[in-house]
Amino acid sequence: MNDVIDSDGFRANVGIVLMRGGGEVFLGRRMGGRGWQFPQGGVREGEAAEAAVFRELHEEIGLQSTHVEIAASTSHWLRYRLPPRYVRRNHTPLCIGQKQRWFLLRVRHEKVQFNFGVTSEPEFDSWRWVDYWEPVREVVYFKRPVYAQALTELADRAFPQGQPPLPPWWAEVTRRARGATSQTAVSTG
Repeated sequence: MNDVIDSDGFRANVGIVLMRGGGEVFLGRRMGGRGWQFPQGGVREGEAAEAAVFRELHEEIGLQSTHVEIAASTSHWLRYRLPPRYVRRNHTPLCIGQKQRWFLLRVRHEKVQFNFGVTSEPEFDSWRWVDYWEPVREVVYFKRPVYAQALTELADRAFPQGQPPLPPWWAEVTRRARGATSQTAVSTG
């Protein structure tokens, strides 16, 4: 099945913020040490976003839907443009970026076992639990505005008793990320 790319060139994608009891979130290191990110992946033709979440959860980190519960999702698609060097101009339709629906998942049990070998091309080779805001600082620069927007929108559901304060580095990292990208993250219906 093919991934869905809209008429504006944005590939439909789901992002997964996997959280455990203490408020920490899963962060995976991309194969070969190519940076850290949340699990995410394309939505296939005819596939509902929630079904894509559970498929990607299994393919990328080996968890089943029974290991998690959906706590929230972003209300709109969040978009980012790829830097020109990452746009594959020889592919049709042309994909210039991603539009993502983000889902906050809570693990049902603290001692889940991750398995990166479910597919023949694993996404991650390592992982760790990190403070809620930390992924914004660690993800590749052009995804930072979307990560900041997704985590901000999901924070009230992640922390019903009050979200953790923004870290001291937040303003500088998000300001630099907005300046480094040609287009900041935007919500679209």
